[in-house]
Amino acid sequence: MAALHRSFEPYAEESVPAADVGAPGKDGELRLTFAERDGTSELVRDYARVPFHLSGTLSNGDDLGAATAYIQNPTAGIAQGDRHSVEIEAEPGARALVSTGSATKVLRMEHNYGRAETDIDVGEGAHVEYVPDQTILHRDARYHGETNVSLAPGASAIVSEIVVPGRLARGEAFEFGRYFSRTTARDSSGLLLDDTTHLCPDESDPRRRGVLGDHTVYGTLYALAPDADTDGLADAVHDRLQGNAARASASALPCEAGVSVRALADRAEDAKAALTAAWDECRRALLGVGAPDLRKP
Repeated sequence: MAALHRSFEPYAEESVPAADVGAPGKDGELRLTFAERDGTSELVRDYARVPFHLSGTLSNGDDLGAATAYIQNPTAGIAQGDRHSVEIEAEPGARALVSTGSATKVLRMEHNYGRAETDIDVGEGAHVEYVPDQTILHRDARYHGETNVSLAPGASAIVSEIVVPGRLARGEAFEFGRYFSRTTARDSSGLLLDDTTHLCPDESDPRRRGVLGDHTVYGTLYALAPDADTDGLADAVHDRLQGNAARASASALPCEAGVSVRALADRAEDAKAALTAAWDECRRALLGVGAPDLRKP
């Protein structure tokens, strides 16, 4: 895993009373490899260790021949001391869409912290989309997350994230302990993206100006495509987002690496609608086909 942010070092020294770090069920692993076979992408290798489960793949119904996989976690969520690792590989020419079966809940914590790292390796000419459902931060949750993308020549990726700061229907907004999320992307030329969100309500109010303001839900989407018309794509996504219930916009990433989208909303559904619109626009520009229906209730 990547280096732990220094703000989590004091938590790391705390032992977990029941099942400690490294105990069975605490270190979840998922490894997925997609490959192109006669114009159709397939999941050719997979390995899952509790709490992860994968029931297979689906066709998303478009003409791309892409494979769709839903990551499932039948447990209550990420608990204190959990360490989850996901690796997604797309071999040259493959096209894959990976999502989750439901929202990820980061549970209440009294000791230690929960951590999740996702590594996405996109081969030459391949395309990967990683669009999980929202992450819900329960009271006192401590979450450390990393998403790392590696692009080969001609490769592209779309990665999104939605953060809900509590069980809002219970009035549990901004009562989590600490949230840290870092997204990086690299290609053969070096670093393309390094973006971090770090929120700790006890140290600084996330609702201040310049952070979330009057909103509660935060969403991001990155369309990583060094070979695309970055400025034109950013303008198209920005126009598509106008009139959405969320406050959202798009901007071109440095080094013509792609597009970044930010969305602020009061409901997860509104943030998701904005990011889905952005995903659809990016997908049409990169692949010529809009975003599929993820077939979730």
